[in-house]
Amino acid sequence: MPFTIAIIGRPNVGKSTLFNRLVGQKLALVDDEPGVTRDRREGEGRLGDLEFTVIDTAGLDEGARGSLTERMQEQTEAAIGLADALMFVIDARAGLTPNDRAFADFARRANKPVVLVANKAEGKHGEIGAMESYALGLGEPIQISAEHGEGLSDLYDALRALMPEPVGEPGRTDDDDFAGTDEELAKRPIRVAIVGRPNAGKSTLINHLLGEERLLTSAEAGTTRDSISVEITWQGREFRVFDTAGLRRRSRIEEKLEKLSVADALRAVRFAEVVVLVMDSQSKFEEQDLRIADLIEREGRAIVVAANKWDLMGRQSGLVSALRTELDHLLPQVKGAPVVAVSGLMGQGVDRLMSAIEQAYAVWNKRAPTASLNRWFEQAVDANPPPAVSGRRLKLNYITQVKARPPSFVVFCSRADAVPQSYLRYLVNSMREYFELPGTPVRISLREKVNPFAHKRRRPS
Repeated sequence: MPFTIAIIGRPNVGKSTLFNRLVGQKLALVDDEPGVTRDRREGEGRLGDLEFTVIDTAGLDEGARGSLTERMQEQTEAAIGLADALMFVIDARAGLTPNDRAFADFARRANKPVVLVANKAEGKHGEIGAMESYALGLGEPIQISAEHGEGLSDLYDALRALMPEPVGEPGRTDDDDFAGTDEELAKRPIRVAIVGRPNAGKSTLINHLLGEERLLTSAEAGTTRDSISVEITWQGREFRVFDTAGLRRRSRIEEKLEKLSVADALRAVRFAEVVVLVMDSQSKFEEQDLRIADLIEREGRAIVVAANKWDLMGRQSGLVSALRTELDHLLPQVKGAPVVAVSGLMGQGVDRLMSAIEQAYAVWNKRAPTASLNRWFEQAVDANPPPAVSGRRLKLNYITQVKARPPSFVVFCSRADAVPQSYLRYLVNSMREYFELPGTPVRISLREKVNPFAHKRRRPS
């Protein structure tokens, strides 16, 4: 197991900035508003030759019983329980506060090694605040600036003293997950982003998959702010699932923090391999649902539609079939995408959803055999030849698959700019049916065949 470090402290001391610095990416949202982080977030941190798991947590704060703040505190306590060591962060420019002193006692009671980090320590005021932190009784403060990358060598020394030896595989990044043979890809977790409008039940659904209250849920829309990844195993297959903030229409987004949350959700879509669009079954296929589905298709990701809160729909027959028909009508570009009725609260349909994700991933990775591809192409062109443009016939020579993820093809032809989009849609629909590619984006681009005699001059008559 990798060495695990939890970053704790009161709100707005720079915990998420330090987390982003250690993982080398802007994974956690950062804003001047206190309490941006709500769920705990894990990442693979690296400092010099040290590699470890680092957990970003919600700011330690007191809340009323049953409130969202209290449940945020419970998430932080769970992170502390998982950690081998703690980084207790204070704001050196603000100096010590009563909350810092109270939560320092909380950190001591955890009975785990604590590294005291005085963040925002650049400048004279920061140095004074760092000196005050000796009063916490947590040892010598490590003065750093997470935003500017100052003082990390001292932090390295403090962490190195806690770790017996460097942990992990040096030089590995998340981008490496997209490289490798088909056999290696089959062993790697499938990246799944759960997206949808606010309050569609995304976090509740993931909590049921995990079998624990890992993500905060609330009747209030917008509880989830940044994208949180969790590991799930289903029937021996590994999944990395990303919970995201609800996506509203751009015109309704006013606060800066919500803009950051939406941008983080869009990054999760681009990072994923399969995207599950969660809809409220009582208000399905609203304009925003269609916009999100169109975005997923344009990003080239496999899509699965989950009609959530199905337990509220009663026992009416034929509703799921009607949903599939409506989806094909409204979104022909993802025709045949799987539609699954689920209830994240009651656990209904969860097995069918995971099976649909696995099948959508397999289709997204599909390659058409060359012989079958040529046979289909000849039949499709013979059955419906391309229209003549300005009295000149368009000649489509041959087709080849250039890649999968999603399935992408190139058609070599005589005049690429003259082939109408309607004819390309015909080819896509025909291919989708012939090769059984339901729901996944299919890309067909055109390329003019090189004339081997174009460089030779014509002889004078």
